[in-house]
Amino acid sequence: MTPDLKILGWTQFFTSQLSTDEIETLTPVRIAEVRRRSLIALKADLSREERPLTGELVATDFAVGDFALIDPDRIIRRLDRRTLISRKAAGPMSQAQLIAANIDTLFITTSCNHDFNEARLERYLAIAIEAEATPVIAITKADKPEDITAEEYAERARAIYDGAAVIVLNAKDPDAFDELAKYCSTGQTIALVGSSGVGKSTIARGLTGLDIDIGDIREDDAKGRHTTTARSMYRMLAGGWLIDTPGMRELALHDASEGISTLFEDITDLTTACKFSDCAHDTEPGCAVRAALDDGSLDADRLARWRKLVEEDTRNSETIAETRQRGRKFGKMVKSAMKVKSAKRGE
Repeated sequence: MTPDLKILGWTQFFTSQLSTDEIETLTPVRIAEVRRRSLIALKADLSREERPLTGELVATDFAVGDFALIDPDRIIRRLDRRTLISRKAAGPMSQAQLIAANIDTLFITTSCNHDFNEARLERYLAIAIEAEATPVIAITKADKPEDITAEEYAERARAIYDGAAVIVLNAKDPDAFDELAKYCSTGQTIALVGSSGVGKSTIARGLTGLDIDIGDIREDDAKGRHTTTARSMYRMLAGGWLIDTPGMRELALHDASEGISTLFEDITDLTTACKFSDCAHDTEPGCAVRAALDDGSLDADRLARWRKLVEEDTRNSETIAETRQRGRKFGKMVKSAMKVKSAKRGE
């Protein structure tokens, strides 16, 4: 592996997936942007090329941050991912929406105002933990906190999950990004998620030096406009890569059971102590969860949020799995029909 590929975030994990023939004849690239019928491929010399999606390759199979192999004309295949951040797509369709691939750190942005919401942060944290990415909670607008002090917002964030670093900053202060720099060095990749209007684009501009639009925040509800509409990958000033994402009003979990279990480890441990293995933690005798709730050692709001995430993740995971299965069956049916049609033409 050449040093140039390391600049892209390439590691031995990806090298181990290549055959000798692929090493000699194909070129590794990183996907910097996913379009409807093409991909923007980032090469080791940092040049970008648009490559069409051909054959059975479709845009929904790729995420920004993926590594792929190309020949002079087309994309050959996508390599297995080291990490993947995804969500259930918004709306009635039971599909997974890919957000970012092969990231090292997930920056979860919120602000010192009414945007700060434990339930929303827990969703992002569960996704980061499930993907085995390092979670960092970045709380912006430290210069003008509302209702409570900036440090009190930080304490609330730390209470959610002690495995996440919490950084409070004024994103408009150039020195504010010094504390983030250790996550942004050469070979590292971060994804930036959070609601619109919390300073997410301001952080992206500070880390990259690029002129990224900043959304305004409305004073009545602390919600900003959607200023970023597509995921893209940018080189950061510290040498690493940033994957920016649109502000997400709806973040539906799927396939995140391990992330939820780790995030709510206190409740997970209690469930194993219940008298019955199929305890619903409601009115059953010998329920350790109910006992902790009754003696005050477990917060009722935290329990309610855990229940909601578990139920949502289970429901979404099942429906997405069913959709995938239907898609596979339909694909096999189409291929079978095409074979029959081709055979008849040969008669």
